[in-house]
Amino acid sequence: MFQVVQEQSNRWSLTCSFLDLQTLRAGDEGWLVLDVTAASDCWLLKRHKDLGLRLYVETEDGHSVDPGLAGLLGQRAPRSQQPFVVTFFRASPSPIRTPRAVRPLRRRQPKKTNELPQANRLPGIFDDVHGSHGRQVCRRHELYVSFQDLGWLDWVIAPQGYSAYYCEGECSFPLDSCMNATNHAILQSLVHLMKPDAVPKACCAPTKLSATSVLYYDSSNNVILRKHRNMVVKACGCH
Repeated sequence: MFQVVQEQSNRWSLTCSFLDLQTLRAGDEGWLVLDVTAASDCWLLKRHKDLGLRLYVETEDGHSVDPGLAGLLGQRAPRSQQPFVVTFFRASPSPIRTPRAVRPLRRRQPKKTNELPQANRLPGIFDDVHGSHGRQVCRRHELYVSFQDLGWLDWVIAPQGYSAYYCEGECSFPLDSCMNATNHAILQSLVHLMKPDAVPKACCAPTKLSATSVLYYDSSNNVILRKHRNMVVKACGCH
């Protein structure tokens, strides 16, 4: 596999950079995995350098072979057997904002809803907790899982890791709307204030998860691309 780095005036003449090589036997079947990371990195930095890839198939004695005759049909193949590229991009973490002082709520007309009232609307006995606004509330934190550190790279092909995130922080009363608290968490927090030794605080946990795709070898040494559910934390809340 080569990366096309320059096209000559003669449209049949190309300057290519070597990327990867695989040696196959005539009876081999299944997916062919080629590492094109160097080309991908180049294209990310300089988009105008994306002139495509070039695949060559040769016999052991150096004779060129039509890839189609070797079973590489490209876009002519059934959709489930067409070539594809697996890439992984890690987003830059967004800056963390410092907590602001809580502004007093304006009185509004009550909305018709099945949700329990927010904690800061409840009267009286909870005034003693209003001085703790500086605490770190329940939110999402950065967590990068490295498959290399886990010792999984002998069977995981790509990605080498991913941003999984995790949830951590206080779920103390009052539970603001930004904490995505459940009705049960609101009630549990109320009971905790009255009986702190008997009932714990609500817990900070994922409220929304998303899937991520992993390319790996199965027990029969086949290459499998599978989307695994509930791998990435998208949002956190109090439960």
